[in-house]
Amino acid sequence: MLAYLFVIIAVAVRFLPHPMAFTPVGASLLFFGARGPRRHAWIPLALLAASDVILTTLVYRYPFTWDHFITWAWYAGMLGLGTLLRQNAGALKIMGSALAGSIGFFLVSNFGVWAAWQMYPKTFAGLMTCYDAGLPFFRRAVEGDLLFTAAMFATPVILHALSGWLHKSASDHIAAA
Repeated sequence: MLAYLFVIIAVAVRFLPHPMAFTPVGASLLFFGARGPRRHAWIPLALLAASDVILTTLVYRYPFTWDHFITWAWYAGMLGLGTLLRQNAGALKIMGSALAGSIGFFLVSNFGVWAAWQMYPKTFAGLMTCYDAGLPFFRRAVEGDLLFTAAMFATPVILHALSGWLHKSASDHIAAA
């Protein structure tokens, strides 16, 4: 259930005011890949793709271009990366996956902007300028991905500990009565 909730939160945050590139999207995809049912992996893809179309065309009033498919492929890649975290993944592997996702998104999304739009010359120098322009967004994306990934993967652990503590407290209270 948490996997679905985190994806819904990630989609909702995209429509709310937030620091640029500081969203739980990557973290929610990693978590869904690790904890959600594989047969439902299309759900976060569809929700995020739909939100991309709505934000791009209706909210920001930009044209829909082919570089969105790069982003959608990254969504699928994050879900796939999350599936590698299904079996006893420790904190280092989880956070390493979040960082890999941030780096991957930075590389592919900026390449897509460079290739699809006429903002930068179609030269190696133009590509490097595009990557340079994306660095402030990258920093925020890494911060958000690491923070939200830690929070999402810690949530079930915390809920389990609270459940055990509450169950023990209730048992102690009943035994005392």
